[in-house]
Amino acid sequence: MNFTPSQSEAIMHKDGPMMVLAGPGSGKTMVLTHRIKELVCTHKVSPSNILVVTFTKAAAIEMENRYNGLMQSEETLPSGRVSFGTFHSIFFKILRFTYHYTGNNIIREEQKRAFFKEIVKHQEIEIDDEKEFISEIISEIGKIKSELVDVNQYSSRNCPTDLFRQIYHQYQEYLNENRLIDFDDMQVLCYELFRDRPDILQAWQEKYQYILVDEFQDICQIQYEVIKMMAAPRNNLFIVGDDDQAIYRFRGAKPEIMLGFENDYPTTKKVLLDINYRCDGHIVDASLKLIGKNKNRFDKAIHAKNEAVCPIRTRQFPDTVKESIQIAREIRQFHEQGIPYEDVAILFRTNRSAAGMVQKLMEYNIPFQMRDILPNLYEHWISLNILTYIRVAMGEYTRENFLQIANRPNRYIKRAALNSKEITFENLYNFYKDQDWMIERLEELEYGLKALAKMSPYAGIQYILKGIGYEEYLKEYASFRRLNPKELLEVVDELKESAKDFSSYKEWFEAIEDYKEELKRQRQVKDMDGVILSTMHSAKGLEFPYVYVIDVNEGTIPHEKSSSPEDMEEERRLFYVAMTRAKKQLYVCCTKEKFSKTQEISRFIKEYL
Repeated sequence: MNFTPSQSEAIMHKDGPMMVLAGPGSGKTMVLTHRIKELVCTHKVSPSNILVVTFTKAAAIEMENRYNGLMQSEETLPSGRVSFGTFHSIFFKILRFTYHYTGNNIIREEQKRAFFKEIVKHQEIEIDDEKEFISEIISEIGKIKSELVDVNQYSSRNCPTDLFRQIYHQYQEYLNENRLIDFDDMQVLCYELFRDRPDILQAWQEKYQYILVDEFQDICQIQYEVIKMMAAPRNNLFIVGDDDQAIYRFRGAKPEIMLGFENDYPTTKKVLLDINYRCDGHIVDASLKLIGKNKNRFDKAIHAKNEAVCPIRTRQFPDTVKESIQIAREIRQFHEQGIPYEDVAILFRTNRSAAGMVQKLMEYNIPFQMRDILPNLYEHWISLNILTYIRVAMGEYTRENFLQIANRPNRYIKRAALNSKEITFENLYNFYKDQDWMIERLEELEYGLKALAKMSPYAGIQYILKGIGYEEYLKEYASFRRLNPKELLEVVDELKESAKDFSSYKEWFEAIEDYKEELKRQRQVKDMDGVILSTMHSAKGLEFPYVYVIDVNEGTIPHEKSSSPEDMEEERRLFYVAMTRAKKQLYVCCTKEKFSKTQEISRFIKEYL
């Protein structure tokens, strides 16, 4: 096989630290697998002394399969096996030998969520978005463990800090009492084991004399500390990655570790895989122009193997609806020209951007598959609150419905007042007959529901927000959850957008049911051919002939939460990843308006044009 000089240098490297900078489509997996083969076949390193670490199980399996395929041509195979695995699988292997853990000691995801659900219930925390709240708390606990942060010195970003610390300590007590560990504990326990037991550390240093790490830009602090200890004193640490594709800081990844690697290992040899074999030349040039705006990165001169044939098509649409319609029409035209649907990908910053696109693909009967689970707008807790208001206004006076709207906004209605299957205002007035101020609140609610019943869906949502006071409730809730109120109000905007074309609640509710059924059908069909819909994060590592990147507007990409220079550089890296998924043609789409509000074109578009 013919290798470029930089590929050869990486593959032939034997001892000491090496950093391989591998840009998009530069053949990094090929370099990794050939380097392992070189160690085994040329340098006679025992396979059992080689450790290859990846970030996903799928990547570990692919790497092992590629390596095994290379070795099939060898007449005599050496004894022993190369260890391929994720950080967590390697760490658990070490803990299993030391502490005799089994799979039963790892807390299951559903078990973990059930525990946090019980905490929320026991603490009587008023949480509307319980599922999302629990996910955020789990993520936050994982992040402080991976960064070796003392919880008592940490301020929560999801709820009052005292509450977060209380939840954290209760969770750790539960794990300890039941001799359970979670995935983040595997890292912490392994770090503490190697720190406190040099004899055990030495045994693993002898076992793994050559360590290769893929996607090194995604490493977190604790993983790096453990890998450094394992690699010493030989320091045969071979890292492969691309600092320009570091997009997981929110999970605890620290791209600055890769940027500072040469400071930790001054004898590091560095090589750049400088040819992009994937993308059209125009895409390579534009993406490098964009990512060059980042200050904290390795400077790279990358060349395209493919000619510059198809310029990037950057387009601005009047609004998101017209954007979705035009993309759906073009995809259908591609199909008529013989281009398979699965050759096309639509990428977006967050799942929320996909909802309108999904609806148009359904309307145009274009098959599609989601890389992520698309959250159903109508099942969002805010949508459920608003839809319940409308159902009550239409006469569905059930206890369940009233419990959902009674104190949103807070009217101080007690659960004891809602103690029958069917609720009537007559009974509520009787319950509060001696409290004039409560009677006034109930009269306001009754009047509001009567007015709401006569409105169109769009006007009804607006009335719930302003007339009934739901908007103020959302702002108060956002303050408690440390959220930007704009995020919550965008859900309402999306709901209003979906209601615009309907004159009656009945008509709108029927359309909602049809949408739910189609989404359910999409989730049930596995491995269906069709257009790929994916967040930019989930698209990393993939490639497609034709790529649409949608909603490339300020506030979406870069995301409005990105306030610091570090955040902005990460957003730029994320857009760089999105651009370099396209092999032949890249379409970058933005809009002038979204939900009747003016949108500004993303600064990133201006940076690559």
